[in-house]
Amino acid sequence: MRRPHVTILGGGSWGTAVASIAARNAPTTIWARDEATVEDINTRHINSRYLGDLPINPALRATTDLAQAVAQADVLVLGVPSQACRAVLGEAADHLRPWVPVVSLVKGLEQGSQLRMTEVVSEVLPGHPVGVLNGPNIAREIVQGYAAAATLAMPDQQLAESLQGILRSTMFRVYTSTDVVGVEVAGALKNIFAIATGFGDGLEAGDNTRAMVITRSLRELTRLGVAMGGHEQTFSGLAGMGDLIATCTSPHSRNRRVGIMLAQGKNLDEIAAELKQVAEGVKSSSVVVELAREHGVEMRIAREVDAVINHGQAVVKAYRGLLREAPEHEFHGESW
Repeated sequence: MRRPHVTILGGGSWGTAVASIAARNAPTTIWARDEATVEDINTRHINSRYLGDLPINPALRATTDLAQAVAQADVLVLGVPSQACRAVLGEAADHLRPWVPVVSLVKGLEQGSQLRMTEVVSEVLPGHPVGVLNGPNIAREIVQGYAAAATLAMPDQQLAESLQGILRSTMFRVYTSTDVVGVEVAGALKNIFAIATGFGDGLEAGDNTRAMVITRSLRELTRLGVAMGGHEQTFSGLAGMGDLIATCTSPHSRNRRVGIMLAQGKNLDEIAAELKQVAEGVKSSSVVVELAREHGVEMRIAREVDAVINHGQAVVKAYRGLLREAPEHEFHGESW
């Protein structure tokens, strides 16, 4: 039987890491707008802009031709920044064959509409089965071949299992789920809490504080995720607790670095220039606060992150504000 062709939309670090894995199992093409990135992948088998000199699978091909890349896809993987997804999918729509499954790698929420990326896909590409891949996945480590795991959530379990073999390797384990909402919400929300953890690290608040913030963040994430329709057990798994821990503690985490640099007095423009990559939590923070309000869920940590990013509050005031809250019952109270 003919092996399915995989097309990855987006030439960033995470999209490249997944593409490099997929290329071991099936013909794989990655689409990127940046000609230098495409040249890097095709000739030097690296993505120097996002992954330095780390070698990627030489079987992976890259192109700047979106129409060509999408037309040959049997599986379409979405890896562009959240606020660009709708536009890129709109460009791709006329070239994608019916019923091709779409897997989102995007860990963000659309501003304005408040939609998850799978919901955006369903609006722009109606009729295509759509799911999400998420877990504690630092792209550099995956490209380096360190052991890692993720959850692939699709509405249909059989489809998830069929895609599982394309997206996994010996060192990258892929588990399956049908909880698309839970896996996707966890991936989007953890970025806000990584910024909060970065606040503490930037203020040199210590290991105990970091552990406290991560633990209480998981509680907030779970409350909103369940209110939005996710399964509670999902948030204690790879997509929830696993990804939260990795993003809140890794020196490679862009969102944690945003929090650290804000605590050190840098502004968002300076941070964006230094990172040269999108930190999804910056764009998602206001959306998460709006969703929490609509669902009647108290999220004090997320609210303080939003206050710093969007309303000019000083980082040190965010931490002082949290500590003024009186603690209640650990599991049944609304206190952070």
